[in-house]
Amino acid sequence: MIAFPNIKINLGLYITQKRADGYHNLLTCFYPVPWHDVLEIVPQKEFEFVQTGLQVPGNVQDNLCVKAYQLLKRDHAVPNARIHLHKIVPMGAGLGGGSSDGAFGLKLLNDVFELHLDTNSLEDYAAQLGSDCAFFIRNGACIATSRGELMQQVNLDLKGQHIVIVCPPLHVSTADAFGQVQPRSFEGDLKELLQSKKDWKSGLKNQFEETVFPKHPLLADIKQQLYDMGAWYAAMSGSGSAVFGLFEQAPEKRNFEHQTYIAAL
Repeated sequence: MIAFPNIKINLGLYITQKRADGYHNLLTCFYPVPWHDVLEIVPQKEFEFVQTGLQVPGNVQDNLCVKAYQLLKRDHAVPNARIHLHKIVPMGAGLGGGSSDGAFGLKLLNDVFELHLDTNSLEDYAAQLGSDCAFFIRNGACIATSRGELMQQVNLDLKGQHIVIVCPPLHVSTADAFGQVQPRSFEGDLKELLQSKKDWKSGLKNQFEETVFPKHPLLADIKQQLYDMGAWYAAMSGSGSAVFGLFEQAPEKRNFEHQTYIAAL
């Protein structure tokens, strides 16, 4: 059985509090975008994990698809399987690609082996994999709080809009990004702001840009370039390094210097 794990973008991202456990509370809107990896899971006599496409650094046991398998096997009679992940989405870009792979792994294992886990149970497992993994279980626009695992569905539809995502070849350390940002409360109503797209450019901010852009001015340049091309909204996603722009019409320019994804939503 095959699935196509998609990415997310952050529409607004505010770091509201440093927690006693070392994590941060945040406020953001996750929105799904159809840029996909490919994930296949089939029963097999011995467990096997195969990864093709973009190479994922680190040990196999650290891959979230493998962790998803081990997590379900701990509590359920999950047979051995062959998991094949074909990686297309860049890693470490703030697009949630790895989190999506893990969450889709849970959903696929649930279907392949008929575990009959409901959506709430899958979300609970996904939250154990990573802070934003749970989003990809329902995979619809939502406002996320706490570490990103507490979600409220929101009525937001960008269908018909066009998106350009630019992924320059630079790495932004998530730990450094969180370490440098100054938490502060969000003075406003994010749900209300999301309903007024004309106010996004002036009012919908990714707080990480305040500290990441001075260190990586290329990202600020890309954001400005997207606005110069006609985007009605542009921002960095997550802690970077991907920067996206939203357009009413498909932009004419297609020859970016860096890896770029362009699609209709």
